[in-house]
Amino acid sequence: MTDAAASLDAEPAKDAQDAANFSFEADVARLLELMTHSVYSERDVFLRELISNAADACEKLRYESLSGEKLASLAGAPLVTISLDKEKRTLTVADNGVGMSREELISALGSIANSGTRAFLEKLGKDKAEGLIGQFGVGFYSAFMVADRVEVATRRAGEDQAWLWTSEGKGSYQIAPLALDAAPTAGARVTLHLNAESDEFLDAWRVESVVREHSGAIAAPIDLIESPGAEPRRIADGVALWTKPKSEISHEQYVDFYRQLSGQFDEPALIAHWRAEGRTEYTVLAFVPGARPFDRFDPARKSKSKLYVRRVLISREIDLLPAWLRFLRVVVDSADIPLNVSREMVQKSPTVAAIGKAIATRMLQELTKLAESEPEKFAEVWKNFGAILKEGLHEDPSRRDALFEIARFASTKSPEKTRTLKDYVADLKENQTAIYYIVGDDLARLKASPQLEGFAARGVEVLLLDDPVDAFWVTSAVGFDGKPFKSATQGQADIDAIPLVEAAKPDAAPAAEIADLVAALKETLADHVDDVRASTRLTGSAVCLIAPEKGFDLQLARILAEHGQQGMFGKPVLEVNPRHEAVAALARLMRDKGREAAEDGMRLLFDLARVVDGEPPLDAVGFAQRLTALIAKQG
Repeated sequence: MTDAAASLDAEPAKDAQDAANFSFEADVARLLELMTHSVYSERDVFLRELISNAADACEKLRYESLSGEKLASLAGAPLVTISLDKEKRTLTVADNGVGMSREELISALGSIANSGTRAFLEKLGKDKAEGLIGQFGVGFYSAFMVADRVEVATRRAGEDQAWLWTSEGKGSYQIAPLALDAAPTAGARVTLHLNAESDEFLDAWRVESVVREHSGAIAAPIDLIESPGAEPRRIADGVALWTKPKSEISHEQYVDFYRQLSGQFDEPALIAHWRAEGRTEYTVLAFVPGARPFDRFDPARKSKSKLYVRRVLISREIDLLPAWLRFLRVVVDSADIPLNVSREMVQKSPTVAAIGKAIATRMLQELTKLAESEPEKFAEVWKNFGAILKEGLHEDPSRRDALFEIARFASTKSPEKTRTLKDYVADLKENQTAIYYIVGDDLARLKASPQLEGFAARGVEVLLLDDPVDAFWVTSAVGFDGKPFKSATQGQADIDAIPLVEAAKPDAAPAAEIADLVAALKETLADHVDDVRASTRLTGSAVCLIAPEKGFDLQLARILAEHGQQGMFGKPVLEVNPRHEAVAALARLMRDKGREAAEDGMRLLFDLARVVDGEPPLDAVGFAQRLTALIAKQG
């Protein structure tokens, strides 16, 4: 155990071999308050820090034994042991690592950032010491979050002297000789005398849960002795699943790990496990869930990946991936990620950003392979997470083409969301120059929209987009395969050049009468519509509303209006079907009895268009009165 500390400067006693008191140079009480209340946000990380230091010490002994015959006999199998004593209120973390001499105690536990691990890294070289964890030499003092007094009994491997370091963290510490029969053969034993607020760490189940959460992947086995005299029980085997070759991991082991990681009981739909090498080295184990997580649409929209640095858990919910991949369950382990002083929170650095970007690229490739090789399994993935993946179409233009390759859509040809854009383009009709879509929040209503009648009459497929994000990405995407996206509810239909597959009904009224009705509608509804025109897209319905050519689709305008931006988007256009009997009848009524007699009918048409579009009538009372009067006339 060598990685520790706080900012201080020691003054040893005259006789360096006797017990000595040392004074901290700085105001240690204030420093420890900063360490224990500001640097760390969770108290249980003290155990992670002590275990990390212990694992470092074991690694150091192993490296030193390679070139020192004297140490070779001492460098056995690495082991970290945690012992609990409820009666004495102590928690002890012991290791059989390299240990510390008196001078190393003063240096390692007596100087801020004078980390033994950092010095060792510099001496040994990064390529040989990548298994070491500690970097900053401050984690040791997190023990004072839970302890009134801390004791470190240690013996440097190969030396015949042992030492006891003691401190209450209030301005000084003591170092005294320790009898060899009371000291480790080699290594360190850190004993925490727990304070009154830390009873939880005397319970074996609590300690075990912390170890499994934070240190289960440490490269040294961890034993737990639940009470004095009890047999040690192995609670971590010292081998992280993601560090093993894929050939040595069974599907059942992957599934068990996924369930532990995600807290779900389904089987993952996709497992991706790889090691990246190059400028930055890291290992990734990623899962696509087989079922929808409960937080799928968490408003925070943050990915929740677990980040390990040299097999030590640094963050259980790092926001590493883009929001449109937040459903993934990911473990990342790297030795190259820069940490802040607490080793608890990862700095926003180019390295972290590069890793997140690379993982997003790789997982998109894995999803593409799944779509090609196992379309039925991918269809289930898209059913569960397609709405989230489509957020990337709007937020990540650089990956839009790759996302288009796997995106699945409902359409007038396939309401089950199985159509790809390649499928759509392959079925374009003669003279069709655009990819048509309609956006809304209800698939059944979209399929029945009157705006689609003209497209159906020509056999033109229309994408039915019922996810909230659809209203946004279609406005920013240029198109696909050279074909622009065009709303079926915006602007002129521009489909007259596409041949009809079924004959249109003849006009129910002369063109002049329809023109007069259109002019009257414009004037009567001037406060509510931008324009009124005879429709080429309607074949069975009397009227519909569409958005102007320039501006926003009706659904996007509706969404933005709900967020207080209604005044920005203008008024809709009313289209009337000149072949519909109701429109023809209204045109004849105006011809025979004048515009005033037809006004109620004109307002009724507008309200009907709003109702069909999912909006309430403009004047509910007036709508009810007009409809009642119309029914009464039928008698």
